[in-house]
Amino acid sequence: MEELIEEREESRREGKDHAERDAFSAQERALLGNVLKLRDKTADDVMVPRADIMAMPEDFTLEQAIRLIQRDGHSRYPVYRGQLDEIVGMVHIKDVFAAVGREGAFDLKAILRKPLFTVPSVPVLDLLLQMRMARIHMALVVDEYGGIDGLVTIEDLVETITGDISDEHDEDASPQMVEKPDGTVEVDARMPVAAFEQKFGPLLTEEERAADIDTVGGLVFTLAGRVPARGELVSHSSGLEFRVLEADPRRIRRVRVRRPGAQPTRQAAE
Repeated sequence: MEELIEEREESRREGKDHAERDAFSAQERALLGNVLKLRDKTADDVMVPRADIMAMPEDFTLEQAIRLIQRDGHSRYPVYRGQLDEIVGMVHIKDVFAAVGREGAFDLKAILRKPLFTVPSVPVLDLLLQMRMARIHMALVVDEYGGIDGLVTIEDLVETITGDISDEHDEDASPQMVEKPDGTVEVDARMPVAAFEQKFGPLLTEEERAADIDTVGGLVFTLAGRVPARGELVSHSSGLEFRVLEADPRRIRRVRVRRPGAQPTRQAAE
C-alpha cells in the first residue's frame, strides 16, 4: 500500500511539473532559450563585420548624407576621419534631416554623438547592459591594435533574442511607403520617422523628439502605450491617423496613414 501511495504522489508531482512547463507559451520558451544561448556568446559572434559597415566620412555634405540614408535605411551611422579605423563619432539620421533648410553650411562634425567602444570578447548580455545604462544604441568593436573589427547595435542584440521567433521570413524587399488611390499611404513600420517627415512634414512634438523615437512603428507604439492590434486606429496630435494593418504580439509591422480631412472610401475602411 505504501508503495502505491508513493507511486501516486510521484505521478502527481510529475503532472504538476508538466503543467508548469505547459504554462509557458511556445514564444516564451523560445525567448528563454535564446537568452540562455546568449550566455556563451560574445560581441564577436553577433557583430556586423567590418566589411559590411556603412559609415560616413566627416566631410560628407548634407546631400551626400541624405543619399546614403535613403539608399541604406539605417538610423545611425559611424563617422570617420580619413579611414574607418579613425572613428570620430556617430550620427543619428534625425539630426541630419533636422539640418535641412537651416541657414549656414552643413557640418557633420557639429551633430556627432558619442559611440561606445568595446572588445570582441565582451559577453553579449554584458554589452547589452552597458549600452542600456549608457543610453547608447551603437557600439564599435575594436581589435587589439585599435582597428575597427565590427559594429553592434541594440537592435542587433534584441534581434538575436527575438528574431528567430517570427522574423525569419520577413520580406525586406517590400517598399517602405506606398501611396494608394484613395489618398492614404501604406507605410512599413520600420521606416525612419525622419524619412516619413520628408513626405508629411514635421510631425514629432518636442516631447516625442526627447523620447528618441526612431521609426513610424515606434511612434505608433508610443501613442498607443502598447503594441496595438491589427485594425486599431491611433491618432496623432497633428491630425494624422494611423490604422494598424499588420502586427504581432511584439511589434507593429505596417500601418495605413490618413491625412487630416481625408474621407475614407468604402474599400479603405474595410
